[in-house]
Amino acid sequence: MELRSQVLLWKLLLLQSSAVLLSSGPSGSSTAGSSVVSESAVSWAAGARAVLRCQSPRMVWTQDRLHDRQRVVHWDLSGGPAGGPARRLVDMYSAGEQRVYEPRDRGRLLLSPSAFHDGNFSLLIRAVGETDGGLYTCNLHHHYCHLYETQAIRLEVTDNPRAASAHWDGEKEVLVVERGAPALLTCVNRAHVWTDWHLEEAQQVVHWDRQPPGVPHDRADRLLDLYASGERRAYGPPFLRDRVAVEADAFARGDFSLRIDQLEPADEGTYSCHLHHHYCGLHERRVFHLKVTEPAPQPPPRDSPGNGSSHSSAPAPDPTLARGRNVINVIVPEGRAHFFQQLGYVLATLLLFILLLITVILATRQRRRGGYEYSDKKSGKSKGKDVNMAEFAVVTGDQAFYRSEDIQLDYKNNILKERAELAHSPLPAKNIDLDKEFRKEYCK
Repeated sequence: MELRSQVLLWKLLLLQSSAVLLSSGPSGSSTAGSSVVSESAVSWAAGARAVLRCQSPRMVWTQDRLHDRQRVVHWDLSGGPAGGPARRLVDMYSAGEQRVYEPRDRGRLLLSPSAFHDGNFSLLIRAVGETDGGLYTCNLHHHYCHLYETQAIRLEVTDNPRAASAHWDGEKEVLVVERGAPALLTCVNRAHVWTDWHLEEAQQVVHWDRQPPGVPHDRADRLLDLYASGERRAYGPPFLRDRVAVEADAFARGDFSLRIDQLEPADEGTYSCHLHHHYCGLHERRVFHLKVTEPAPQPPPRDSPGNGSSHSSAPAPDPTLARGRNVINVIVPEGRAHFFQQLGYVLATLLLFILLLITVILATRQRRRGGYEYSDKKSGKSKGKDVNMAEFAVVTGDQAFYRSEDIQLDYKNNILKERAELAHSPLPAKNIDLDKEFRKEYCK
């Protein structure tokens, strides 16, 4: 019966003081967007193993096996009439266990048993005494999420019933209570991190993203997804998917470092490690700008001492052959513009060849026509000269034939007869060099 009356009294005081309840300040929830906590530029040689460090103790998954003792609220009092350091009054774990430190306060200081369900951590003092005045602090601790929140309330005790009041002094609530009357010190925080303990595992995730050079952050490629439940998902291009990994016990150690084996020049880019703990309100991002450098040249082997220089029988292995399996041949299909460009090159070459052939043919014809005109001119000059056919040699057989003929002519006078005889008289043969005569003509 007495316990029921205490509960009814506590509820009645809570309803009466609802008009002057003040918020406890920040609710503890954070925005969904992740904030960049670190950004660094790293470089490794090609062929080496790269490790991108991403660690956070707040992401360690330690499942509660001790009745959810990872959340606790406790009230402290400091600055009382006796002075001295702050002392612990009462505390309560999320499992519902309460502990009152002073024997005289047992049954006089009360906390709501459903505080971690409705977010009301107010302290009820059934009968205020002279020694109860001072500065009270409501402290909320979440050991799993590493969260610590506090709220201060000043309690003043008076003997005047009309002086009882509650007001805000700019930093904290000030409550003036009559001696012997009950007092309710309000502390309310309804953030899900203090009320929902069963959502821890489902809302804890880590993922890695990769941005090739020139690609913005909102178009990054997802590489890995890691969940506290043990589920893992791998994405990304095939040439990189098989060479990246995160340790299997990442959530047990809070170490989500990304390991890249057999680093290649194509692996360059920006890598991001996203840590999301929705239950604890943790949203962090760590950025790494990875650059791949050329491997250091191997020093030539030294000649072994002895009978002079010695040569190894086997040649040194080619370093490019060791990574030949990682080379990707990409065949880009040719577009229509490329086809017309090549066709234009072929047609231009063919047209140039045809023009050259026509030029050669015209030059040859012009040369031949000039030779013919030159021969015609020389022939015309030779025809303009009077040639004495009597100077050419005449076959003697023909002359004898004509001489043997007896031509009987009847001339009217002696002059005609003499001319006829002179025409039939034999002439001495004369040899003429035609080539020499033609050369004389040409020289003139």
